[in-house]
Amino acid sequence: MGNKSHYDPTHKRVFVREISGEYSLKHELTRLRSLPRVQKGSEVQFASGPQAFSKHYMEPEDGLGQTLHIHLEEYAPGGKSQMHGHVNEAIFYILDGKGFEIHDGIKYTWKAGDVAIVHNNCVHEHNNADAHEPARALVIKTKPMYMFMNMLFQKKVTDRPKEPTPTQGDFKPRLDVDYNHDHDHDHDHSHSHAHGD
Repeated sequence: MGNKSHYDPTHKRVFVREISGEYSLKHELTRLRSLPRVQKGSEVQFASGPQAFSKHYMEPEDGLGQTLHIHLEEYAPGGKSQMHGHVNEAIFYILDGKGFEIHDGIKYTWKAGDVAIVHNNCVHEHNNADAHEPARALVIKTKPMYMFMNMLFQKKVTDRPKEPTPTQGDFKPRLDVDYNHDHDHDHDHSHSHAHGD
């Protein structure tokens, strides 16, 4: 876990990337169209911890796009995030586990398959309610768009916890989660059969 966390106060972040060039931005369009269209999860590392881990798939500093910030969050058994607030909205699609949000002092529970919505300017914290199993969420937010519009406010109320929870042991984020539904077949159904033999 050698990567610097976004939530480390000493980490310099790129919220909005410069786009410069000739008037038509031809070179920028060429650059964008040459980039990978699939981001391999196995090639992106988790950072932070020990209670809340993040794997950042897309953000302006990567050069893949300027409008979205997408990351995977994994919460250790009994783990939680920092308490924080920002102008932009965020959507948390809960992939597995059960937990709860604290939004402006109000508790909202969630479980796998739910979507947790963080509204604009909400002070919030994400919590894993299970003391023995991890929880995981895919997070999609429009933070870069808000930065473009000079809506810059964001603030940490508390830091991410620096100590493990009493029940997580030597927990590390899961690297080998298989979200495929069909584990018994290796058939590739993308090939069509020849017609008219």
